[in-house]
This record gives sequence, C-alpha cells and structure tokens, in this order.
Amino acid sequence: MTAASLVARCVHGLEPTLAAEILRRGLGVITHIGHREVRFSASRLPALGLRTADDVFLLAAQGPDVGTTRQGAAALAGLAGTLAGAADLAALARLRGEHGGPRGLTGVEVSASFLGRRAFTRYDVEDAVGRVLAGRLGVGYHSRRGAVAPPPGHSGWRVTLDGERATLLLRIAERPLHRRDYKRQSVPGTLHPPLAAAMVAMAGVEPGDTVLDPCCGAGTLLIEAARQGSAARLYGFDLAGRAVAAARENAAGLPVAVARADAGRLPVRDGVAHRVLANPPWGGQVAPGGLLAASPARWWAEVRRVLAPGGAAVVLLPGVGDLPLALRQGLTPVHLQRVRIAGAESFLIRLTAPRPARGSR
Repeated sequence: MTAASLVARCVHGLEPTLAAEILRRGLGVITHIGHREVRFSASRLPALGLRTADDVFLLAAQGPDVGTTRQGAAALAGLAGTLAGAADLAALARLRGEHGGPRGLTGVEVSASFLGRRAFTRYDVEDAVGRVLAGRLGVGYHSRRGAVAPPPGHSGWRVTLDGERATLLLRIAERPLHRRDYKRQSVPGTLHPPLAAAMVAMAGVEPGDTVLDPCCGAGTLLIEAARQGSAARLYGFDLAGRAVAAARENAAGLPVAVARADAGRLPVRDGVAHRVLANPPWGGQVAPGGLLAASPARWWAEVRRVLAPGGAAVVLLPGVGDLPLALRQGLTPVHLQRVRIAGAESFLIRLTAPRPARGSR
C-alpha cells in the first residue's frame, strides 16, 4: 500500500474525539486538526471503519483561498484551475482503490463549504471545480443546484475554503460514512450516527456492562454501542410505539432489546445500569411526553435511580441550564463538550454517580 494523506471530516466539536479514534485504531499519524476535520498520514488501511467521522477523503490538492471579497467568474475559474489542475488523478484513483474504495473515477459530483461570508455561493464553487474535473477525466458532471441525487457511480469530491487555503478532497467510499446501512427507519429527533458513536466512546462502555437508553428513538445509540464491539447488555426504551418499532427494525440481528416505557419510570430495578446513554426529548424536534412533560427533574431522578454506584451517564443536551437538577440528585459532571449540529449548539455531558463511602456496605 502506498502511504496517503487522508482527511476525516466530522461534526464541529468532535475533532478531538475523532483524532483519538484514529490514534486508538493505529490508522496513522495526526498532521493537523482544524474546523470539522482531522488530517492524518495513513500508516495502514483504514478500512473505512471510523465511527466518529462523517466521511474520509484523500487529499487531492491545495491552493490559496480566493478570499471573501473577490467576485466573478475569473476568481472561481482560477480556483478551479489551481485545484483540479494540481490533482494527480491517476494516483488518486489508485490510492482510492488501495484504501477500500472504487478504483475508477467516473462521473463527478462536488460539495463545497467555506468559513465566513462570501460574494459567491457554494454552488458556484462546486460548478467551477466540478466542470474542470469532469473535463480532465472526460466524464459527466452532476450539479447539486437542483437538489437531485447524482446517477450511481459518480465520484464524490469536496472543496473547503477556510480563509487561508482551498482544499480539494476525493471521497474514498461510494457514499458518506455517516449514512449507516442499519438506518432503515427513522423518527423525528433521530441522532446523527457519528455523534452517537462519540457518545458511546465517551461513556467508556466495557464488556459485560448493562447499558440503558431511556428514550432510544430509532435505536442509534445502542446500535453504535453494539457495532463498536462492546459486548455489553443493551436495553432501549421509548414512550412512542413508532420509535420502538423503528429501533427494533434497525437493530435486527444485534444484541439490543427494545421495549415501550416512560423514561420517567423505567421498568428496571435500582442501580442496574453501568452506563446510561441518552438524547432526551427537551422540545427541539421532539416534545417531552409522559412523566417528563410534567417535570424535567423527573428525568435526572430516574437516571440517578437506575445508575449503579460509580456508573456514568452521557447525555446530549441543548444547554447546560438543567445541570443544577442533576447536581441535586448527586450526579457529578466530569466532562462537557460543545458540539454544533445542523447549525445549533448542543452539549455532550458525562456525569457519574457517587461511589459508596469506604467501609460502607
């Protein structure tokens, strides 16, 4: 295998988590951590198995950012020429195959993103670069302006502008890594799979642990725990029958048990859970129901009740205003990580239950 420079993209705020996964798996040496990306020099095949990454790309070419005030076709044509002209397309095709992706570079699809306000749209960047790439390859170009999915077999390219440099990337897999095969059913408020994987990693699930998700939705957290090979006992509950059905279908074939129950009164004994993983319904996409609708404090009391001494809960919250309720239950926040999902700020919080005092029984 030829060594390659890879770029893993992720949810903003998960960059350190993604870097830690790359190092833990021994995939390579970290060369740069930036906005929503981790760059690394591959030391072995990644096998496209990064759970906390939205996607993984080959670094194709770099050039200077065109800036925020330059306008017109000339600026974008120059950008397209710099990036597409510098890319070694034959080498990229070979490396893509060596790293587990298709070897052929057929049709071209481009997605673009940039930091700061610009005098052009991302579609302008995509079309400028995509047409030059397609011309070099002698294949068709599919524009994203019409929000129509590209034909099968099109190669996915990405352009990022960070204020200093413009970067051209080639997706290794045929589709983004965050599109999990198991996600056959969805419900409102369903969790982004790489974010769920990050929560599982933060929880530190150990073999033999009992893990509960009191409001499991489509089952993403528990499925990610099972896919990470935790060998834990995984149980999910949800008040909505539709969510229970979706979770059961998504988790088919995995050691995940799902039942209908109110998160404010779970059908389990005290202290049964070594870990609690949850994305509670605090009124974003899903309004709280059942006992939680009457009292948010009931949530924290129930988490504390089911946690074993020294157990931990990892929870995604829209803010930190409810933490005093957790503190009153004796839960201690030990880690807080801010993330941005679909433009909205949220917080990943790890809390621990108290251990018994020495000498107590």
